[in-house]
Amino acid sequence: MKANYISLLLLSIILFSCKEAKKTENLKADTSQELAVSSKEETLEKELNIIPIEHATAVLEWGNTTIYIDPVGGAKAFEGQKKPDLILVTDIHGDHLNVETLEALDTENAKIIMPKAAADKMPEIFTPQIDVLNNGDTKDRFGISIKAIPMYNLREEAKKFHEKGRGNGYVLSMGEKRVYISGDTEDIPEMRTLQDIDIAFVCMNLPYTMTPESAADGVLAFAPKKVYPYHYRGNPDVSDVSKFKALVNKGNSEIEVVQLDWYPNEAY
Repeated sequence: MKANYISLLLLSIILFSCKEAKKTENLKADTSQELAVSSKEETLEKELNIIPIEHATAVLEWGNTTIYIDPVGGAKAFEGQKKPDLILVTDIHGDHLNVETLEALDTENAKIIMPKAAADKMPEIFTPQIDVLNNGDTKDRFGISIKAIPMYNLREEAKKFHEKGRGNGYVLSMGEKRVYISGDTEDIPEMRTLQDIDIAFVCMNLPYTMTPESAADGVLAFAPKKVYPYHYRGNPDVSDVSKFKALVNKGNSEIEVVQLDWYPNEAY
């Protein structure tokens, strides 16, 4: 009788221990799932803050990462901005690549992504920071996948400005968002066939890039959710961004055209 009691007691202890162990395993699994969901939600909740500086120059803030696009204008143009983690340079022209500005800024901890033609113009001191991307190349930095997209002219009279293969546009995959930065380009096939773009920055200025009509036609082809017209000061005229907006909305009312002040020191 006593032996039966001891056996029953041992069995109860074993069953209780198994139950508690199972409970602990379930709790760990639930906690892991909660952490995974929380992490995903945090990524989805990261807002992209867009700060126009001037013309082709902008600052993007995504979570704790600060991106400078084609920084020109000297240190003064970036007063009050966070230090850059990532710098994207699209081409060799002075409104995209300005060595003096890069030297004046605090870029010690920044990675600089640029095409080879631009890298060739950089002082050697920057070499450890530079990632050279050719058209089609991809580089992951700060949790962002950066793909170099071609940018070039199609019109015969404009091919001298931007030859194919020299400069880069960029597509940034940032969490669940995909951001396209056109650089100096016309509505090339590589733009028109882009997919799943949430935000696009699209240039339009003659004689260097394209007309508002061509820009609108290109945008309608790849249909981003939002498009920001930028880089629209030409020579001698300024592109009609109102016409661009009207053409885009006429062709696809679901595309949101957002106009920011890219020329704070000018009347337009």
